[in-house]
Amino acid sequence: MSIGRVFAVKPRAQRAARMQTTRGAMPTRFNDSRFLLHNLIQRVRDSHLRPFGCVLILASLNGLLPVFLSASEPEDLSVMTWNLEWFFDDLPGDNYSELAKEKTAPDRTLWAWKRDAVANSIAKANPTIVAVQEVENRRVLWYLTRALDRDFSSQYEEICLEGRDHFTEQDVGFLYRKPADLILQTQFNRSLATQKGDTYYDVSKHVMAVFEFPLGNDMVERVTLLNVHLRASAEAMPLRIRQARLLVQWIGGAIRNGENVILLGDLNTEETGDRMKPNSDMGVATGLETKSKEDDLVDLHRFLNKQSGQTHMIKGKQFDRIMVSRSLIEDTPRVPDLVFKSIRVYPELSIQGSLDDPEKHWEGYWDLPSSERDISDHFPVIATFEVK
Repeated sequence: MSIGRVFAVKPRAQRAARMQTTRGAMPTRFNDSRFLLHNLIQRVRDSHLRPFGCVLILASLNGLLPVFLSASEPEDLSVMTWNLEWFFDDLPGDNYSELAKEKTAPDRTLWAWKRDAVANSIAKANPTIVAVQEVENRRVLWYLTRALDRDFSSQYEEICLEGRDHFTEQDVGFLYRKPADLILQTQFNRSLATQKGDTYYDVSKHVMAVFEFPLGNDMVERVTLLNVHLRASAEAMPLRIRQARLLVQWIGGAIRNGENVILLGDLNTEETGDRMKPNSDMGVATGLETKSKEDDLVDLHRFLNKQSGQTHMIKGKQFDRIMVSRSLIEDTPRVPDLVFKSIRVYPELSIQGSLDDPEKHWEGYWDLPSSERDISDHFPVIATFEVK
């Protein structure tokens, strides 16, 4: 596997030194007062006092030591994917393709409307991590995070690495907030082997990020998210199958190693959650083309019915998906970890008034009244994982 630009974020030497892999890891000096303190804290956490929190006074060699025990439970991890549909500002000067220039917002007022409408919907949902598609660049995501902070006191950071789609100039990116802690952001390159023949096809719009997420008791769990935007149209299925094979090449090893992996974004698939052919784009993306089950992903749309699984204004279309490794589905007994809790599509976060007529939406988007103009032709999808 050949990796392109890699950005390590905030060294974790101190944290790595104290990370625990099993619950209740103890200090090595058993005659040290720290051992007594740790034991006492652990017993209170596991007792009936835990929901209320308390202050302990521990007699030690140094006298009385007050220790505050937090009553807060670990927060759920919620992950959203949303295609923002031409999230381009009103400045065409940094665009080169004619299509990108055409799709810029007509003026500053309309761009501000789009930015603030997206911010309002994200603030309502308050996801921990947001994977977005069809964004112009990192700058527009920075404008979005400023609007979230200014209007809703929601403090998000943004990630966006320039891709290779020079025709649309669209990119993908992430927004994230605490307690998610960014460790790595990167893009993949195609190896020479994957450039030979017609087995694989480039995924020009993708970004991968690795986060640490707290589980409580000084424990954290790492989660890898790969945000992608694959080729559109039913006729492009053969190209998407080749793109899906490349995705498996990139992340299959991590899945086989039992790591927490989430593949999400606008897959543009024609497959629905209630059926999936192994040789389809979704079948290949979830690992069904390989003989081994060790690299398989679970498509979370399988937990939705056909009516609640629609993610686009075109009736029945389920373009936007979240797929996860089995490590995020199966709970490890007696060890805190992240486990899938729920998934839902949120059309109400994108639709303003009633659902736009698709033709009017695409051909005369900015002519629609702002109170009735849908934010995007895609609906947000949110998956939630709890600490168990």
